[in-house]
Amino acid sequence: MLSLHTAGESHGPALLAILEGMPAGLPLLAADVDADLARRQQGYGRGRRMKIERDAVEFLGGVRAGQTLGSPIAMRIANLDWKNWEEIMDPAPREGDPAPRKRAITRPRPGHVDLSGVLKYDRADARDMLERASARETAARTAAGAVCRRFLREFDIRIASHVIHLGGIDARRPDPLPDDLNAAADASPLRTLDAEAERSMVAAIDAAQKSGNTLGGIVEVICWGAPVGLGSHVSWDRKLDGRLAAALMSIPAVKGVEIGPGFENARKSGAEVHDEIELAAGRARTGNVRRRTNRAGGLEAGVTNGEPIVLRAAMKPISTLMRPLATVDFATGETAQAVAERSDVTAVPAMGVIAEAMTAYIVAQAMLEKFGGDSLGETKRNYDGYVAHIGKRVGGGRG
Repeated sequence: MLSLHTAGESHGPALLAILEGMPAGLPLLAADVDADLARRQQGYGRGRRMKIERDAVEFLGGVRAGQTLGSPIAMRIANLDWKNWEEIMDPAPREGDPAPRKRAITRPRPGHVDLSGVLKYDRADARDMLERASARETAARTAAGAVCRRFLREFDIRIASHVIHLGGIDARRPDPLPDDLNAAADASPLRTLDAEAERSMVAAIDAAQKSGNTLGGIVEVICWGAPVGLGSHVSWDRKLDGRLAAALMSIPAVKGVEIGPGFENARKSGAEVHDEIELAAGRARTGNVRRRTNRAGGLEAGVTNGEPIVLRAAMKPISTLMRPLATVDFATGETAQAVAERSDVTAVPAMGVIAEAMTAYIVAQAMLEKFGGDSLGETKRNYDGYVAHIGKRVGGGRG
């Protein structure tokens, strides 16, 4: 079972990721991970933190001579901003503790974990929660997702994303999509494929920044090449659609997920929604059939059907506003204005990269559940045998 754990605070010394269950023999370089870490830091509307950090991975275990060993892959991403926060975030007690340290937060931000966390964990300073709840943690997830992406590449499985809505502005979705979707999206400062919408989005971000406000949006993630049969229909917790939705919903500020045009499908009849099936010779990994449409988003009853997996994630506006909202000071019991912690105006473009990482993790996990293998070679043999078998099931492989 592929598993992922992360550790570290936003302004602590570093972030850590431990990815366990990856087979031995996967070619893996720091550059494979650093490329996605850099993509996560891009996007118009990001805050000053992105000018400080230059995320790069350091392998602490599980990789030797450019290949995975089959043992847990341990990765460290240094926080360059740590030098400015060492006194505040020092793990060791300091003179004056337990009195509040500098930058203590007692005025919780609406929409953030500040108040709920203080009450749940019985703390006097909301920083004890918000440092971990910060989206900075997703750098560790992006690193792990990059390793999973490298694994999936061995099976010709690709994952990409683009922004389809930001700040009340819809972007037109070209049909067909570019062959290299990420290259096309990454060329835009907002990772959108609609140049006209991009200009309007930039103007909206500028206006929001001037007024001390924040903006949310929607990204679309697409996974090509996953074979039919990943996931399972037999138990609720094994359904791949549910697992993908949970993974994307776990990204900070994401409040909605759909598979394919899920909400639009709910307003239509079955005849308008369900994808008709036809023969398609030469598509062994799908059983030599295909859907004429892909309104199911590549998943039926919790199982991949061989069509592209299409996911959409909706991100609410970031909770930290430079023109703070009303709150209470839980230390004094008085009304107050929420703390204005350094933040982005929007992080929707970066959220798409994080959503790719989480999709890669869940799809890689499902691949290893299905095909197993202590080594990459063993996993490939199992995969090749399965594809050869299903390629003969419908009409003996004939079109």
